[in-house]
Amino acid sequence: MNAHLDHGPRRAAGPGAAGPDLAGPERMDELDPRVARGMALQLEARHARLAAGERPLGWKLGFCAPAAMERLGISRPLVGFLMEGGRVEDGGACAVGRLAKPMLEPEVAVHLGRDLGAGAGREEARAAIAALGAAIEIVDLDPQLSDVEEILAGNIFQRHVVLGTRRAGASLEGATGRVLVDGEEVARTADPQALTGELVSLVQHTADLLAAVGERLRAGDVLIAGAIVPALPAEPGRRVSFELDPIGGVEIGLSR
Repeated sequence: MNAHLDHGPRRAAGPGAAGPDLAGPERMDELDPRVARGMALQLEARHARLAAGERPLGWKLGFCAPAAMERLGISRPLVGFLMEGGRVEDGGACAVGRLAKPMLEPEVAVHLGRDLGAGAGREEARAAIAALGAAIEIVDLDPQLSDVEEILAGNIFQRHVVLGTRRAGASLEGATGRVLVDGEEVARTADPQALTGELVSLVQHTADLLAAVGERLRAGDVLIAGAIVPALPAEPGRRVSFELDPIGGVEIGLSR
């Protein structure tokens, strides 16, 4: 999904990025109190799941689109977590029949090759990206929920994620994205960063925010970086593919 805060000097977004510039490193005492409270509840739930034996997969960004941020009164994307238990194999099936409002979001998956802490410069953040790939996230959206703390505590509606093929490197230059449902194109973008903001800045922001709440982006983590087109209904019986050309693709079947 696509959301945000505003502190300190702005980072310049890369060419062609229409999303907001992001500020420099955050400290816990600088965080929007809603974000601080929500992250504390979210991470408490994450730690409980890890203690119960679940394995971490990485992190997610939500509310990156300017309209979504304005609606919540924020200026930086929200951050949630991913667990291996929510991962669906590429080409596999995902049951969505029990979800209240299942939606799917095509996203860019960032595969981290190095740890990244707070205050990392652009080149350091870029060097930490081992590869990029296509991803589809399944969320159970509550359109009535507008409380930032509650959204964060509920892990930004996250339910499942599918990770597709990936390509080494950190560049989206020249990349395009399109979504097909049952073989028919339903969405397309000529700029995968237009809705979310510039990718390296998003990685920097995630590292900064996690450091502010006592976590860290680590080698091996996957970060899904927000929906590159508006979310689409996840309807049982459909087969959905997302092509992130020339990087790779991903596919999922939806069942009840």
